[in-house]
Amino acid sequence: MPKAKILVIDDEPLMREFIEEAMTRAGYRVVSSGSGVEGMELIKTQPFDLIITDLKMEPVDGMEVLQASVKVSAETPVIIMTAYATIDTAIETLKAGAMDYLVKPFTPEAIEIAVKRALDKVKMNAENKYLRSELNAYLGPPEIIGKSKIMQELHEKINKIADSRSTVLIRGETGVGKELVARTIHLLSPRRDKPFIKVNCAALSSGILESELFGHERGAFTGAYEKKIGRFELAHGGSLLLDEISEIHVDLQPKLLRALQEREIERVGGTETISVDVRIIATSNRNLEDAIERHSFRQDLFYRLNVITIYVPPLRERKEDIPELANYFLKRFSKENGRNVDTITKKAMEYFMEYDWPGNVRELQNIIERAVVLAADKRSLCLEDFEFLKIKSHSEHNNTQVEPGITLAEIEKNIILKTLEHCGGNKTKAAEILGISVRTLRNKLHEYGMIKPQKNRMERIPK
Repeated sequence: MPKAKILVIDDEPLMREFIEEAMTRAGYRVVSSGSGVEGMELIKTQPFDLIITDLKMEPVDGMEVLQASVKVSAETPVIIMTAYATIDTAIETLKAGAMDYLVKPFTPEAIEIAVKRALDKVKMNAENKYLRSELNAYLGPPEIIGKSKIMQELHEKINKIADSRSTVLIRGETGVGKELVARTIHLLSPRRDKPFIKVNCAALSSGILESELFGHERGAFTGAYEKKIGRFELAHGGSLLLDEISEIHVDLQPKLLRALQEREIERVGGTETISVDVRIIATSNRNLEDAIERHSFRQDLFYRLNVITIYVPPLRERKEDIPELANYFLKRFSKENGRNVDTITKKAMEYFMEYDWPGNVRELQNIIERAVVLAADKRSLCLEDFEFLKIKSHSEHNNTQVEPGITLAEIEKNIILKTLEHCGGNKTKAAEILGISVRTLRNKLHEYGMIKPQKNRMERIPK
């Protein structure tokens, strides 16, 4: 990746030139200033990755520069230099937000080490912040469960392709475990010790998604008060999961295609080309070939993604795995919720085997969690604990009786509204059951007049 842009502020010309030469020789881009006043103006008008400033300057000293930097961009590291070192001033600058404190005179090697340490810490903090949020959000099982023939073939394919650098496209219905397959590929690859970064393409608008993927410079657009490192940069050396890639707006697809082809990106509002070493793993629950026919997905992007394809089967195609999955979730949620439930009755399991599971593994996981939480002091779950499945199955059967003269659009609207009503208005759950993205569901509700555009809020669903 390219070297950082550094601002050097010192009113002593010889020291300023010495640092500028050392940083340039180390490969960094350097902007220098001979006063705190000018330095503060530069901080307000240009993005910097790091600031090195002298402490004793007139009329604006290094502490004022530090305070201005923290106000403009709290994440930009500042290194304070001084020839008048005391323990008190060192503590004061570090408390005020300085990353490091150097005593003059120092060698070129010393300043290089301090700069590298500061930049590495910033990158590590950004990665850790993202990975912590991912860890808290991730609820999937730690391994791919299932011994059916189709799952054995899936395991074999994952093992074959994991150690390659090739792009992987994972296809399958909503809820089958595509993200889990992606994580498994990463953990079995030589990149296992590097970041695994995920972005949900269906959850973000085109403008926000561009910033999430590629990052942005401060001032790139209204509200861009600080520089943002994008997911491509965060995933450098590791893997980047583009979840539900079919939902990426067609206007953003050329920029993504360039990133995949050239392994280079540019932040929004920036001109610098940044090289990235990232393995791309994409998922889709859509037929991308149909999307190409509708001109909503670029054919050249599809070819770039479709190097290695993995198909994750729906649960109805591997029903022999249901008992193992059900018992896994039973033990897990019983432990998490402080329950003593340890079995599922034979009758209930037989019903599981007959049910088609339109929500796939995620639906199985959710209904068992619900049953365990409501089980109270029960030791075993019976068919009555899964009454929701019986009601749903009966409803699906009744919905096959279509009245003469009803249009396809009316059928679609009826199904969507009944599903939303069943989910208590929860669009995310309804979208999962329907097998569509939340964005598509919102668009449909807008067509039906169920969402007020100015408030982006769903009106009460009529009975």
